[in-house]
Amino acid sequence: MRRREFVHAMSSAVLLRAANASGKEKSQRPLRILILGGTKFIGIHITELALQRGHAITHFNRGKTNVDLFPDIEHIKGDRDGQIEALRGRNWDAVIDDSGYLPRHVRLSAELLAPNVQRYLFVSTISVYASLAKANTEDSPVGKIADESVEKVGDESYGPLKALCERAAMTAMPGRVAVVRPGLIVGPHDPTDRFTYWPARAARGGEMLAPDAPGDRIQFIDARDLAAFVLKLVEDQTLGTFNAASAPGMFTMGDLVSSSVNAANALVKPSPPPHAEWVPEAFLKKQEIQPWADMPVWFGESGEFAGASSTSVARASRAGLAIRPIQQTVNDTLAWHLQRPAQEQTKLSAGLSAEREQKVLSAWHAASERKS
Repeated sequence: MRRREFVHAMSSAVLLRAANASGKEKSQRPLRILILGGTKFIGIHITELALQRGHAITHFNRGKTNVDLFPDIEHIKGDRDGQIEALRGRNWDAVIDDSGYLPRHVRLSAELLAPNVQRYLFVSTISVYASLAKANTEDSPVGKIADESVEKVGDESYGPLKALCERAAMTAMPGRVAVVRPGLIVGPHDPTDRFTYWPARAARGGEMLAPDAPGDRIQFIDARDLAAFVLKLVEDQTLGTFNAASAPGMFTMGDLVSSSVNAANALVKPSPPPHAEWVPEAFLKKQEIQPWADMPVWFGESGEFAGASSTSVARASRAGLAIRPIQQTVNDTLAWHLQRPAQEQTKLSAGLSAEREQKVLSAWHAASERKS
């Protein structure tokens, strides 16, 4: 079997499993779960699914974000920066930490909870790896930071600090920790607009700039699939470290762009309809178009981040990770986006502005005419 045939066979199997298993059935053993966070993006999806599955959920957070969400669950107000005494002496079957960015905060929480909690699941990131130039497995080296007391989260420190958070949890609760390292998390409620940029751009209609070639690989995970995997690990009492994203080669930029066009035509019907103009990576570089920053989701096929779209998820797949079809994720993301306030719809947090996109497209067409 050739490599591409194998990838498609594996992808089809995983997609079929996602379609046939919604993950919303009641759990055979309802659990008491504490979520550190819970009212932003990933936490919203984890909480919604956990409640559907019959678990009793408690949120611990500062009470500043989406305070009207989940009025029927227990809310404990506090701050991970030392104001966590309200958690002392409480018992839960499991803790899901989706808000840990600083190792000191994770250490404080995990140490306080250790005597009365059975399991701790920490949501990390594939950015922990020392290099993204090549594909990584869970056993690849993680990044290090010279001064481990640094508490400023930035481009250079984000990954190494997350790696230290993982270590802090494992030190506080040896033999009781699961770590999930997601790739790009996408879908409804995403505040970053990185994935949302594409269906939102298609919804504007007309010629849209697309990077390099339709076959360029991309990797991401729908937040709802991540929520289902997190809860499965908790329910199955599975320990260890797991990369969580679509399988390498499962999705391409062509899939994302065509799905975005389909969603826009179905939900918005823009005039003129959207159509992609694929511009080579070399030309984009000359125009100072940056992978990821200007063209979200796309890293390109070379360079220091070329391996970010080839991260191994074989271990997570064996543990039950299921990935839904890309068209479903795109459809739901656009539907959510169209319900946002007008200002959020018109000024996205990621991707090219309409003016800059048009400037690059004009330059590309001019260069193409000179060659012809």
